[in-house]
Amino acid sequence: MTRRTVRLAHVLSSTALAAGALLATAACAQEDGREAGAAGISASPAAARQQTESPTGSPTGSPTGSPTGSPTGTLTESGAETALITAADIEDDWTQVKDTEAENWHDGLLIGKVDVSDFLSAKTDAADCQRLMDSLFDDDLLGRPSGANALRGFTEGDSRLLYQVAAYDRTDVQDSLDWMAELPQECDQFTMTENGEKRTVQVTESSLPSVGDAREGLRVTVRGPVDGTEATLTLDVAAVRVGDNAITVTAGGTDGDEDDSVRSAVQLGTQRLQDVLAGKSPAASPSQFD
Repeated sequence: MTRRTVRLAHVLSSTALAAGALLATAACAQEDGREAGAAGISASPAAARQQTESPTGSPTGSPTGSPTGSPTGTLTESGAETALITAADIEDDWTQVKDTEAENWHDGLLIGKVDVSDFLSAKTDAADCQRLMDSLFDDDLLGRPSGANALRGFTEGDSRLLYQVAAYDRTDVQDSLDWMAELPQECDQFTMTENGEKRTVQVTESSLPSVGDAREGLRVTVRGPVDGTEATLTLDVAAVRVGDNAITVTAGGTDGDEDDSVRSAVQLGTQRLQDVLAGKSPAASPSQFD
């Protein structure tokens, strides 16, 4: 695509490539379960599984602890900004960066052509895996916002965390969430090639706190050469729907596991968005991470 082509030269020449700088991801949203039930729409298997998870992300076997319907307020640009998390909302020692810097985060290890021979269902699974890698690089994992949109970026060593709040078309986002749910099976491991160099990619499911109305979590690991040296990029990705709006978190780098920080951002960020949609001021950032 044109936008990705323009970025390619910039990324390959950037010193951030060696550091495994992570990309920004798009946020997502869909209608809440109460509205779906009223319309006679059956929940997808992924949504059903998500609604029966405990706050720690493990299955509970019953919907007793499932989230209730989300606030129905319309997300405005100022509301999206207010709903953004701060460094105090996430684990570890993160430092906030300028928005213009965060908007340009991309990683060259995500670029490449998926090897179709790795798949039994080449026309479907390989295409989904290519879509995953392209959309991670292009910052549109779940599509583009249809309304208000705000982002904030943080750094810690060679790791980066990007957090987005946005309003989306509910139907498109539900399709994307369902697509995400299938990726650990369809794209569990495959190979990409870029300029003759091979990269191994692994995609696994990650658990998230049982917040919002629907959620999906992934870990994407890419191993391959960077300037002649083997490197491993690990990205933890999470998307949580709150009514017709959503938060998206992408964190990682060459330092590895950022699961705790993503879970913290999901837990506290979802509450902030719910407060904004309900016309409340979000609670002050917690101090338990100090």
